[in-house]
Amino acid sequence: MKMSFEARGALGLLHVDEARLDASVAIQFKDRFRDLTEAVGGDVILDLSRVEFLDSSGLGAVVAARKLLGAGRVLELSGLTPAVAKVMTLTRMHTVFPIHADLDAALASRVGAP
Repeated sequence: MKMSFEARGALGLLHVDEARLDASVAIQFKDRFRDLTEAVGGDVILDLSRVEFLDSSGLGAVVAARKLLGAGRVLELSGLTPAVAKVMTLTRMHTVFPIHADLDAALASRVGAP
């Protein structure tokens, strides 16, 4: 599972560098997410701009990632492709996760945030 991570203070930026987030990589995604984000104590922005396909297992992995962060930490999503945005809307996950058009918008929304 190709993912990259950068810390910006207490904020973590996690980029998924795969075209598919599905059953074949869901467990790897959760494991990598945990490994990459445990050193940062703050919120995480998950950049999904390269993900073209998300199935129910991939969606479950994203929800599990949110739970892995624990209380007091927020998982925000950015850069949803049309297919991924459609899954988020159909499953009403757009009401659960803060979603931003792209990474710049996600970062801009945090200006002045604690």
